[in-house]
Amino acid sequence: MTIDAVGDPQTILVLGGTSEIGLAITAEYLATAPARVILAALPNDPKRDASVAQMQAAGAREVEVIDFDALETDAHPAVIEKAWAKGDVDVAIVAFAVDFDPEELWQDQRKAVLTANINYTASVSVGVLLGQKMKAQASGRIIVMSSVAGERVRRSNFVYGSTKAGLDGFYLGLGEALREYGPRVTVIRPGMVRTEFSAHVDEAPLTVDKEDVAKLAVASARKGKDLVWAPGPFRFVMMGLRHVPRPIFRKLPI
Repeated sequence: MTIDAVGDPQTILVLGGTSEIGLAITAEYLATAPARVILAALPNDPKRDASVAQMQAAGAREVEVIDFDALETDAHPAVIEKAWAKGDVDVAIVAFAVDFDPEELWQDQRKAVLTANINYTASVSVGVLLGQKMKAQASGRIIVMSSVAGERVRRSNFVYGSTKAGLDGFYLGLGEALREYGPRVTVIRPGMVRTEFSAHVDEAPLTVDKEDVAKLAVASARKGKDLVWAPGPFRFVMMGLRHVPRPIFRKLPI
């Protein structure tokens, strides 16, 4: 099974199988052609059944659910083997993360470590495994949900931002390492997206819907882009913020 001539995958794996953005990206692919969908999700996630129904309604040819716990890194090789059991995976979407109150996070050791282990360590774990599988099949695309929060880490959410900075750097490097073998990696840096994940935070400028991110992610992956901001203007915002001196940066209302 491989991506066809117009860029339509035959098999899609979503790591974080109930992620609103991950499902939206999959639905965007399904809008042009049916595919087999593998949802890797927590065994006790109450959204599993609804996610399956959503993918079926979106046009999935088949939906398989496999158990995936980001914290159980020793079990990740078996998870990836199961995802590949019926053949190649054409698109893998890495779309799992946690976040907590940012002021609580930097003062709660347990939650800070949990956030780092899920958002960064687990993402590296599955990234290495996905990379090796796609290197062996000499094809495939990995779409990774990063964040503008990781591009220049801010005082307001530096624990979360630091995990996204690490994830971002790892997957951009993985894309470079895989390039000569055929697979591609596309890192998506969204700002705020309207989902349940961000519902506890006041809406910021340039906030977008998950469907907007999905369209951009699929279009960018099909074009072979390495990195994309969502929405696009965030690229120029962050370009400016990257060069703001720290004494001034810390006074900005962000």
